[in-house]
Amino acid sequence: MNLRRIRIFVVDDHPLVREWLGNLLRLQPDFELCGEAEEPGAAAEAIERLCPDIAIVDLSLRRGSGLDLIKDLHGRCPETKVIVLSMHEDITDILRALRAGARGYVMKQESSGQVVTAIRKVLSGQIYAKAEVLAQLAERIVGRPEEESSGTPETLSDRELEVFRRLGEGQATRRIADELGVSPKTVQTYCARIKEKLNMANGSELMREALRWVDAKRL
Repeated sequence: MNLRRIRIFVVDDHPLVREWLGNLLRLQPDFELCGEAEEPGAAAEAIERLCPDIAIVDLSLRRGSGLDLIKDLHGRCPETKVIVLSMHEDITDILRALRAGARGYVMKQESSGQVVTAIRKVLSGQIYAKAEVLAQLAERIVGRPEEESSGTPETLSDRELEVFRRLGEGQATRRIADELGVSPKTVQTYCARIKEKLNMANGSELMREALRWVDAKRL
């Protein structure tokens, strides 16, 4: 009797993470690593061609956004279920990923076993995240959403928040443009929108608040 193998595609821009995941997946007799990519364009094309059961996607990618990739895959290959594997533990990031079409969310600092559990639960039709995250999501749904609070980063669009995060990580306009595959002028337009939404007077205030926001998430 042949065991049906679960085909999994990995999208992460760090070779060591891809190697770790590949080794982890090979330990499961019914898992098969069918492909990997480090940037969204190549990932979308390969996943559409291969139609894996699962795509494991990092949110922070070079030359693009993992969140944009999830949205793209939702239209290109809806039968492929997406699990996010990310350094970011902020509830807003998690909620946005799920709204984009992800079915699971695992932090990179969690144990290897959690990745395997996430894959199996998502394939069974469940949404997967650790218990504390699910509790926060429930509180967000039944309570007043933070997105409704004006003048906070949660009011930004997905792309605006991505630019805001990268500014807070110290990236210059040119690098942000290269990483997201847009022009520097487009990044400047996003910055102008962010300043308007967050009631900021100038670029210096924007940089200061972006740095503070990113630092607060690292605590």
